[in-house]
Amino acid sequence: MRSLTDTQNEKDDRNIPIDRVGVKNLRFPVQVREKSGGCQHTIATVSLAVDLPQEFKGTHMSRFVEVLNSHGTSLDVRSIHAVPHELLTRLHASRAHVTYQFPYFIKKQAPISKGDGMMDYEVRFEIDATKDHGTDFILTVMVPVATLCPCSKAISDRGAHNQRGLVTYSVRFSKAIWIEDLIALVERSASCELYSLLKRTDEKFVTEKAYDNPVFVEDLVRNVAAQTYAQELITWFRVEAENFESIHNHNAYAMIESKSEIIHPV
Repeated sequence: MRSLTDTQNEKDDRNIPIDRVGVKNLRFPVQVREKSGGCQHTIATVSLAVDLPQEFKGTHMSRFVEVLNSHGTSLDVRSIHAVPHELLTRLHASRAHVTYQFPYFIKKQAPISKGDGMMDYEVRFEIDATKDHGTDFILTVMVPVATLCPCSKAISDRGAHNQRGLVTYSVRFSKAIWIEDLIALVERSASCELYSLLKRTDEKFVTEKAYDNPVFVEDLVRNVAAQTYAQELITWFRVEAENFESIHNHNAYAMIESKSEIIHPV
């Protein structure tokens, strides 16, 4: 049988290295551990990439998919480094980057009627691996919330404008931390959390709760940051909040990022 030409291994003479090359938007079934002890089955959108030295024309795209499939469908923070580290070996790279993003569902009871509903959140795992410096892992949760404007409440004779917002909360940690705990931390920081099922009694409750707890977008990120500093497991964080304004033709935005590793008081 005639051997096939391996074009990817041909030499490139432009002397320009590539920072990341690989595959994106690959849908893949995954299993994620729940705080309750169960295992949630969901679908992740996966990106896998490595660096490419200047002398190589291309990388071997099929190897990314081979490596992903060889490690099964279980996503566990204790073994999450295995895929990028195998990419380093299989593709002779010095740096590898893997991202999993997936919907994560939590059953929530309505606050008064206690009816069950499923809330979905976006979760992202980002793993960077290098031959010399080990593995970096960032866990991100994207949490929809409700906010009510303090200024509107202060100046209005009747009511105040409110809106939905989205908080994107990313952390590094010293020991495994639950997705559910990060989501709950964000929801405590808003005017009110969201629910998928509300009866009239529930609607009255959440409307009045938001009115009694007004927050600017600035308050929202500061509330998340203040709670983060009290979490001993978290060593770094970035929190972004975007309010989808109900009376403006723009969104309000704020962000806080810890500038270095967090030193918690003893």
